Amino acid sequence: MRPTLSVSLPSFGTWADGDWSRLVALGREADEAGVDRIVVPDHVAIGPGAVDYPWGRFPRPLDAPWLEPLTVLTALAGATERVRLSTGILVVPLRPAIVLAKTVATLDVLSRGRVDLGVGTGWLRDELEGAGLDHDRRGQLLTDGIAACRALWAGPHASVDLPTVSFPDLTCSPTPAQDRLPVLFSGTLHRRNVRRIVELGDGWIPIMGATLEDVRTGVDVLRAAMEGAGRDPDVLQVRVPLPVVRADDGSVDLEATMAAVPTLLAVGATEVRADVRWAAPDLEGTAEGLARLVSLFRSHLP
Repeated sequence: MRPTLSVSLPSFGTWADGDWSRLVALGREADEAGVDRIVVPDHVAIGPGAVDYPWGRFPRPLDAPWLEPLTVLTALAGATERVRLSTGILVVPLRPAIVLAKTVATLDVLSRGRVDLGVGTGWLRDELEGAGLDHDRRGQLLTDGIAACRALWAGPHASVDLPTVSFPDLTCSPTPAQDRLPVLFSGTLHRRNVRRIVELGDGWIPIMGATLEDVRTGVDVLRAAMEGAGRDPDVLQVRVPLPVVRADDGSVDLEATMAAVPTLLAVGATEVRADVRWAAPDLEGTAEGLARLVSLFRSHLP
Protein backbone atom coordinates (compact mmCIF):
# COMPACT_ATOMS: atom_id res chain seq x y z
CA MET A 1 0.00 0.00 0.00
CA ARG A 2 1.46 3.35 -1.05
CA PRO A 3 1.98 5.70 1.93
CA THR A 4 -0.26 8.75 1.75
CA LEU A 5 -0.25 12.30 3.09
CA SER A 6 -3.44 13.69 4.61
CA VAL A 7 -3.94 17.32 5.52
CA SER A 8 -6.48 18.61 8.04
CA LEU A 9 -8.42 21.71 7.05
CA PRO A 10 -9.74 24.09 9.77
CA SER A 11 -13.51 23.85 9.30
CA PHE A 12 -14.01 25.52 12.67
CA GLY A 13 -12.89 28.54 14.64
CA THR A 14 -12.86 32.24 13.87
CA TRP A 15 -10.07 32.47 11.29
CA ALA A 16 -12.47 32.85 8.32
CA ASP A 17 -14.19 35.98 9.69
CA GLY A 18 -17.45 34.60 8.30
CA ASP A 19 -16.11 34.03 4.77
CA TRP A 20 -15.98 30.25 4.68
CA SER A 21 -15.49 30.20 0.91
CA ARG A 22 -11.78 30.37 1.72
CA LEU A 23 -12.08 26.81 3.02
CA VAL A 24 -13.08 25.64 -0.45
CA ALA A 25 -10.09 27.48 -1.91
CA LEU A 26 -7.81 25.69 0.58
CA GLY A 27 -9.20 22.37 -0.57
CA ARG A 28 -8.57 23.24 -4.20
CA GLU A 29 -4.99 24.24 -3.38
CA ALA A 30 -4.43 20.98 -1.50
CA ASP A 31 -5.72 19.06 -4.52
CA GLU A 32 -3.45 20.93 -6.91
CA ALA A 33 -0.42 20.55 -4.62
CA GLY A 34 -0.69 16.76 -4.66
CA VAL A 35 -2.03 16.16 -1.14
CA ASP A 36 -3.53 12.65 -1.05
CA ARG A 37 -6.39 13.30 1.34
CA ILE A 38 -8.27 16.17 3.01
CA VAL A 39 -9.54 15.56 6.54
CA VAL A 40 -12.17 17.61 8.38
CA PRO A 41 -13.35 17.15 12.00
CA ASP A 42 -16.84 16.90 13.48
CA HIS A 43 -18.90 18.50 16.20
CA VAL A 44 -22.60 19.25 15.83
CA ALA A 45 -23.00 21.19 19.08
CA ILE A 46 -20.62 22.18 21.87
CA GLY A 47 -21.67 22.24 25.50
CA PRO A 48 -19.99 23.45 28.70
CA GLY A 49 -18.63 19.95 29.26
CA ALA A 50 -16.05 20.64 26.56
CA VAL A 51 -13.92 22.42 29.16
CA ASP A 52 -13.18 18.91 30.45
CA TYR A 53 -11.58 17.99 27.13
CA PRO A 54 -9.77 14.67 27.70
CA TRP A 55 -6.63 15.79 25.84
CA GLY A 56 -5.96 19.14 27.51
CA ARG A 57 -7.45 22.54 26.70
CA PHE A 58 -10.29 22.52 24.17
CA PRO A 59 -8.76 23.97 21.00
CA ARG A 60 -11.35 26.68 20.30
CA PRO A 61 -13.78 28.96 22.20
CA LEU A 62 -16.96 27.05 22.96
CA ASP A 63 -19.07 29.47 20.89
CA ALA A 64 -16.81 29.41 17.81
CA PRO A 65 -18.37 28.25 14.51
CA TRP A 66 -17.97 24.58 13.60
CA LEU A 67 -19.08 23.49 10.13
CA GLU A 68 -20.81 20.15 9.52
CA PRO A 69 -18.14 17.90 7.94
CA LEU A 70 -20.12 15.97 5.33
CA THR A 71 -21.50 19.24 4.01
CA VAL A 72 -17.97 20.68 3.88
CA LEU A 73 -16.70 17.63 2.01
CA THR A 74 -19.55 17.94 -0.49
CA ALA A 75 -18.50 21.52 -1.24
CA LEU A 76 -14.89 20.36 -1.57
CA ALA A 77 -15.92 17.52 -3.89
CA GLY A 78 -17.21 20.06 -6.38
CA ALA A 79 -14.02 22.11 -6.22
CA THR A 80 -11.47 19.28 -6.52
CA GLU A 81 -10.59 16.51 -8.95
CA ARG A 82 -8.44 13.81 -7.34
CA VAL A 83 -7.81 14.37 -3.63
CA ARG A 84 -9.62 11.97 -1.30
CA LEU A 85 -12.19 13.34 1.14
CA SER A 86 -12.29 12.15 4.72
CA THR A 87 -13.66 12.80 8.19
CA GLY A 88 -11.59 12.74 11.32
CA ILE A 89 -13.54 11.93 13.38
CA LEU A 90 -17.22 11.68 12.36
CA VAL A 91 -19.40 11.15 15.44
CA VAL A 92 -21.57 8.36 14.03
CA PRO A 93 -24.15 8.15 16.88
CA LEU A 94 -25.31 11.70 16.10
CA ARG A 95 -26.72 10.63 12.73
CA PRO A 96 -29.49 8.06 12.16
CA ALA A 97 -28.01 5.14 10.25
CA ILE A 98 -30.25 5.40 7.19
CA VAL A 99 -29.57 9.14 6.92
CA LEU A 100 -25.82 8.60 7.29
CA ALA A 101 -25.85 5.84 4.67
CA LYS A 102 -27.70 8.05 2.19
CA THR A 103 -25.56 11.14 2.83
CA VAL A 104 -22.24 9.32 2.50
CA ALA A 105 -23.30 7.37 -0.58
CA THR A 106 -24.46 10.60 -2.22
CA LEU A 107 -21.13 12.26 -1.46
CA ASP A 108 -19.22 9.26 -2.82
CA VAL A 109 -21.22 9.28 -6.05
CA LEU A 110 -20.79 13.04 -6.53
CA SER A 111 -17.03 12.82 -5.87
CA ARG A 112 -16.61 9.79 -8.16
CA GLY A 113 -15.57 7.45 -5.36
CA ARG A 114 -13.22 9.61 -3.28
CA VAL A 115 -14.68 9.25 0.23
CA ASP A 116 -13.05 7.69 3.32
CA LEU A 117 -14.79 7.79 6.69
CA GLY A 118 -12.90 8.19 9.92
CA VAL A 119 -15.46 7.39 12.61
CA GLY A 120 -15.85 7.24 16.36
CA THR A 121 -18.26 7.28 19.28
CA GLY A 122 -17.84 10.90 20.28
CA TRP A 123 -16.82 11.89 23.80
CA LEU A 124 -18.83 15.02 24.64
CA ARG A 125 -21.77 14.03 26.85
CA ASP A 126 -23.55 17.37 26.30
CA GLU A 127 -23.58 16.86 22.55
CA LEU A 128 -24.78 13.25 22.62
CA GLU A 129 -27.46 13.84 25.23
CA GLY A 130 -28.60 16.96 23.37
CA ALA A 131 -29.33 14.66 20.42
CA GLY A 132 -31.44 12.45 22.69
CA LEU A 133 -28.78 9.72 22.91
CA ASP A 134 -27.55 7.65 25.82
CA HIS A 135 -23.90 8.60 26.28
CA ASP A 136 -23.19 5.24 27.88
CA ARG A 137 -24.44 3.35 24.79
CA ARG A 138 -22.41 5.31 22.29
CA GLY A 139 -20.18 2.32 21.53
CA GLN A 140 -23.15 0.17 20.56
CA LEU A 141 -24.59 3.05 18.54
CA LEU A 142 -21.33 3.30 16.59
CA THR A 143 -21.15 -0.43 15.87
CA ASP A 144 -24.80 -0.70 14.85
CA GLY A 145 -24.69 2.50 12.81
CA ILE A 146 -21.81 1.37 10.61
CA ALA A 147 -23.21 -2.18 10.37
CA ALA A 148 -26.48 -0.74 9.09
CA CYS A 149 -24.62 1.49 6.60
CA ARG A 150 -22.69 -1.52 5.30
CA ALA A 151 -25.94 -3.44 4.81
CA LEU A 152 -27.60 -0.54 2.96
CA TRP A 153 -24.51 0.16 0.83
CA ALA A 154 -24.42 -3.47 -0.28
CA GLY A 155 -27.91 -3.03 -1.83
CA PRO A 156 -30.36 -3.49 -3.35
CA HIS A 157 -32.37 -4.47 -0.25
CA ALA A 158 -31.32 -4.59 3.40
CA SER A 159 -32.86 -5.83 6.61
CA VAL A 160 -31.18 -5.10 9.92
CA ASP A 161 -32.03 -6.24 13.44
CA LEU A 162 -29.46 -4.84 15.88
CA PRO A 163 -29.69 -3.59 19.47
CA THR A 164 -30.04 0.08 18.48
CA VAL A 165 -30.99 -0.06 14.76
CA SER A 166 -33.73 -2.16 13.23
CA PHE A 167 -35.54 -2.05 9.90
CA PRO A 168 -36.99 -4.58 7.42
CA ASP A 169 -36.35 -4.66 3.69
CA LEU A 170 -35.19 -1.11 2.92
CA THR A 171 -33.53 0.13 -0.25
CA CYS A 172 -31.10 3.05 -0.05
CA SER A 173 -30.07 4.07 -3.54
CA PRO A 174 -27.66 5.12 -4.89
CA THR A 175 -25.03 2.96 -3.27
CA PRO A 176 -21.44 4.30 -3.07
CA ALA A 177 -19.39 4.55 -6.26
CA GLN A 178 -16.62 2.53 -4.61
CA ASP A 179 -17.02 -1.22 -4.36
CA ARG A 180 -16.08 -0.87 -0.69
CA LEU A 181 -16.10 2.55 0.91
CA PRO A 182 -13.20 2.65 3.43
CA VAL A 183 -14.14 3.11 7.10
CA LEU A 184 -11.45 3.73 9.73
CA PHE A 185 -12.42 3.37 13.39
CA SER A 186 -10.73 5.61 15.94
CA GLY A 187 -9.74 4.96 19.51
CA THR A 188 -8.04 2.53 21.83
CA LEU A 189 -7.83 -1.07 20.69
CA HIS A 190 -9.99 -2.72 23.29
CA ARG A 191 -11.72 -5.96 22.29
CA ARG A 192 -14.86 -4.28 20.90
CA ASN A 193 -12.87 -1.91 18.72
CA VAL A 194 -10.71 -4.70 17.31
CA ARG A 195 -13.90 -6.56 16.43
CA ARG A 196 -15.39 -3.45 14.77
CA ILE A 197 -12.32 -2.94 12.62
CA VAL A 198 -12.07 -6.58 11.59
CA GLU A 199 -15.78 -7.08 10.88
CA LEU A 200 -16.84 -3.67 9.59
CA GLY A 201 -13.77 -1.55 8.96
CA ASP A 202 -10.75 -1.03 6.79
CA GLY A 203 -8.45 0.77 9.17
CA TRP A 204 -7.59 2.33 12.49
CA ILE A 205 -6.99 5.86 13.75
CA PRO A 206 -5.08 5.55 17.05
CA ILE A 207 -6.37 7.60 19.95
CA MET A 208 -4.82 11.03 20.44
CA GLY A 209 -1.60 10.74 22.39
CA ALA A 210 -0.81 7.18 21.29
CA THR A 211 2.92 6.42 21.37
CA LEU A 212 4.95 4.81 18.62
CA GLU A 213 4.92 1.58 20.62
CA ASP A 214 1.13 1.83 20.97
CA VAL A 215 0.86 2.07 17.19
CA ARG A 216 3.31 -0.74 16.52
CA THR A 217 1.56 -3.08 18.99
CA GLY A 218 -1.88 -2.12 17.73
CA VAL A 219 -0.98 -2.77 14.12
CA ASP A 220 0.37 -6.22 15.05
CA VAL A 221 -2.87 -7.01 16.93
CA LEU A 222 -5.06 -5.87 14.04
CA ARG A 223 -3.09 -7.67 11.35
CA ALA A 224 -3.25 -10.91 13.32
CA ALA A 225 -6.98 -10.48 13.96
CA MET A 226 -7.71 -9.76 10.31
CA GLU A 227 -5.71 -12.77 9.18
CA GLY A 228 -7.54 -14.93 11.73
CA ALA A 229 -10.85 -13.73 10.30
CA GLY A 230 -9.81 -14.58 6.75
CA ARG A 231 -9.16 -10.99 5.68
CA ASP A 232 -6.00 -9.81 3.95
CA PRO A 233 -4.03 -7.86 6.60
CA ASP A 234 -2.29 -5.86 3.87
CA VAL A 235 -5.49 -3.88 3.27
CA LEU A 236 -5.30 -2.40 6.78
CA GLN A 237 -5.08 1.41 6.73
CA VAL A 238 -3.56 3.24 9.71
CA ARG A 239 -3.79 7.04 10.02
CA VAL A 240 -1.24 8.59 12.38
CA PRO A 241 -0.68 12.32 13.05
CA LEU A 242 2.81 13.69 12.58
CA PRO A 243 4.30 14.91 15.87
CA VAL A 244 4.99 18.62 15.57
CA VAL A 245 8.56 19.89 15.92
CA ARG A 246 8.86 23.60 16.60
CA ALA A 247 11.68 26.02 15.86
CA ASP A 248 13.10 28.35 18.53
CA ASP A 249 10.58 31.05 17.57
CA GLY A 250 7.64 28.69 18.12
CA SER A 251 6.84 28.18 14.45
CA VAL A 252 6.50 24.68 13.00
CA ASP A 253 9.80 23.34 11.67
CA LEU A 254 8.42 21.59 8.61
CA GLU A 255 11.63 19.79 7.69
CA ALA A 256 12.14 18.40 11.18
CA THR A 257 8.46 17.49 11.49
CA MET A 258 8.36 15.63 8.18
CA ALA A 259 11.58 13.81 9.07
CA ALA A 260 9.40 11.59 11.30
CA VAL A 261 7.67 10.06 8.27
CA PRO A 262 10.01 7.01 7.97
CA THR A 263 9.61 6.25 11.69
CA LEU A 264 5.81 6.35 11.48
CA LEU A 265 5.80 4.13 8.41
CA ALA A 266 8.11 1.69 10.17
CA VAL A 267 5.64 1.15 13.03
CA GLY A 268 2.79 0.49 10.62
CA ALA A 269 1.29 3.82 9.57
CA THR A 270 0.01 3.85 6.01
CA GLU A 271 -1.15 7.46 6.16
CA VAL A 272 0.39 10.42 7.98
CA ARG A 273 -1.62 13.50 8.83
CA ALA A 274 -0.43 17.09 8.82
CA ASP A 275 -2.28 20.38 9.32
CA VAL A 276 -2.59 22.99 6.60
CA ARG A 277 -1.63 25.68 9.13
CA TRP A 278 1.81 24.12 9.46
CA ALA A 279 2.44 25.02 5.83
CA ALA A 280 0.94 28.51 6.15
CA PRO A 281 0.27 29.61 9.76
CA ASP A 282 -1.78 32.67 8.77
CA LEU A 283 -3.44 30.76 5.89
CA GLU A 284 -1.78 33.03 3.36
CA GLY A 285 0.48 31.59 0.68
CA THR A 286 -1.03 28.16 1.24
CA ALA A 287 -0.46 26.98 -2.35
CA GLU A 288 3.30 27.33 -1.97
CA GLY A 289 3.27 26.00 1.57
CA LEU A 290 1.28 22.90 0.61
CA ALA A 291 3.55 22.22 -2.35
CA ARG A 292 6.52 22.31 0.02
CA LEU A 293 4.72 20.01 2.47
CA VAL A 294 4.06 17.46 -0.26
CA SER A 295 7.64 17.69 -1.54
CA LEU A 296 9.07 17.10 1.95
CA PHE A 297 6.72 14.16 2.50
CA ARG A 298 7.74 12.51 -0.76
CA SER A 299 11.43 13.06 -0.06
CA HIS A 300 11.12 10.88 3.05
CA LEU A 301 9.38 7.95 1.39
CA PRO A 302 11.33 4.69 1.02
